[in-house]
Amino acid sequence: MTKSAINGLDNLNIQHEREFFTIFGDFDLEGKTIEIRCIFESGKKKQLLQNGKAIDKMSEHVGLLPVVMITPDDTQLIKDGSEERRRFFDNILCQMYKSYLDELVRYQHFLKQRNALIKQFAENGKWNSNFIEPYDREIIKLSKSIAEKRESFIKEYEPILKEYYAIISGNQEDISISYETHCLNENFEENFKSNSQKDFILKRSNMGIHKDDFVFEINGYPIRKFGSQGQQKSFVISLKLAQFLVFLTHKKTRPILLLDDIFDKLDDGRIEKLMKLVADHQFGQLFITDARPERSKEILKKIDSETCFFHIENGKISTWNQ
Repeated sequence: MTKSAINGLDNLNIQHEREFFTIFGDFDLEGKTIEIRCIFESGKKKQLLQNGKAIDKMSEHVGLLPVVMITPDDTQLIKDGSEERRRFFDNILCQMYKSYLDELVRYQHFLKQRNALIKQFAENGKWNSNFIEPYDREIIKLSKSIAEKRESFIKEYEPILKEYYAIISGNQEDISISYETHCLNENFEENFKSNSQKDFILKRSNMGIHKDDFVFEINGYPIRKFGSQGQQKSFVISLKLAQFLVFLTHKKTRPILLLDDIFDKLDDGRIEKLMKLVADHQFGQLFITDARPERSKEILKKIDSETCFFHIENGKISTWNQ
């Protein structure tokens, strides 16, 4: 994705008292070796190179080498507001379909322009329908198109999610995911335009796909309120494994799977089922981090797969095979 999963600001990824960072790797993509190198120097524009050739736009690289990362913070998808869930699914769809990325960028552009115009109306104390109409037209059209793509995707995604959750939980609970939007209602366009008074008072657009949500449930109840920590973690792990399979199916490329400290808050039974699942050869190369290496060693002894351990201390790496 051309950015850190931890710190979104590139400056924060430079070591203290240093001026730059560089990170690179060799990847096997459909039998061809690709070297990716990312260079960032404080005060300058970040560079991304493929086989030594600079990429003009970072968006050209996104989706080329899909990565699925599972971290302890993923429960924010359940606990936080709808923006986190929209970002998660938009991230998947943007990597799968360039047309979706293009539409989303256009939507955000028109939304920003419309909100700026509404604030101007509020300052002047007068609403001008002629000025706002071109933005309404674009936002309504793009909202319908993006919502249709989201709805179609969730219908494909939910069965995969439920299958993985059933494996990890041992069929103990039933989960579901649904897409909530007003943009596909027959009277959406009429309601959008009649909502102008509310927009004027609140000084922002209050209808459109930026207000959509994805609802996660367990046994028919919101998992945010009624799911245990282990159930919530099992749910987000299943979300990410489903993401992996969707990427594999649509892009015909096996993503790299990164598991960051995922054993915490999972009982032994769920851990064992998860590791047997990801040890399946369909998941390919897999990286796991754990602050308790002895635990990882015991868990990985139980699966039939080649493993290698990397111990990092004071910037030095030691490796050994199990």
